[in-house]
Amino acid sequence: MNTRSLLAGIVAMAMLSAGTMDENVFAKPPALAFTMKSLTGDSVELEKYEGKVVLFVNVASNCGYTKQYSGLQKLHETYGDKGLVVVGVPCNQFGGQEPGTSKEIQQFCSSKYNVTFDMLEKVNVNDDSKKNIAACDLFKYLTSVDVKPVGKGPVKWNFEKFLVDRKGNVVARFSSGVTPESSEMISAIEKALAAE
Repeated sequence: MNTRSLLAGIVAMAMLSAGTMDENVFAKPPALAFTMKSLTGDSVELEKYEGKVVLFVNVASNCGYTKQYSGLQKLHETYGDKGLVVVGVPCNQFGGQEPGTSKEIQQFCSSKYNVTFDMLEKVNVNDDSKKNIAACDLFKYLTSVDVKPVGKGPVKWNFEKFLVDRKGNVVARFSSGVTPESSEMISAIEKALAAE
C-alpha cells in the first residue's frame, strides 16, 4: 500500500471516529444509492426504501402496455402494507410514448388509473450515442445486473420491471409483456417479501 492510500485511510477512520463522516455512507444498498426527483420536482433519496422490496418500472402514458398501471396499482394496494413499494419512472425513449410534462403525467396517472404509488420525474433509461443521451444513474445500475429472466443490457421497451430485495439487491427483471398480475411476477414479489 502506498503512503498516500494509507494516509487517506487514516484520515477517513479519524473522521468516522470523530463523528464528522456518516458511517452509513459505506452501507447504502447498491440499487438505492441514488438521488432522483419526484414528479413535483422534490429530491428523492432512494435509500428511503431500504428494508422494503421495490419494484422499479419504466412507464409511459401512450403505450400498448399503459393499462399495466392498473395492475401496478393493485400490487401497491395488495402488498404495500407487507413491504412492497412500486415506483413508476416515466421515460419517453420508446416511440415518444411519454411526451407529457411532470404535471401532465401526474394528472393522467391519477385521473385515468387512480395511481397512488410513487412516481419519479421523467428520465432516460438507456444511453443513446446518436442523440448524445445518457441513461440516468439508477437505470445504468439496474441494467448492469445480470438477473433472470431478462438478464442485463439496455431496456427494450416501456414497462420493464426491476425487482429489488430488502437489502437493495436487484433480484429479478421482467420484460414489458410480463404483467403485474402474472404468476411469475407475484411469485417473485412474494418470495422477496418473505426473505429477511
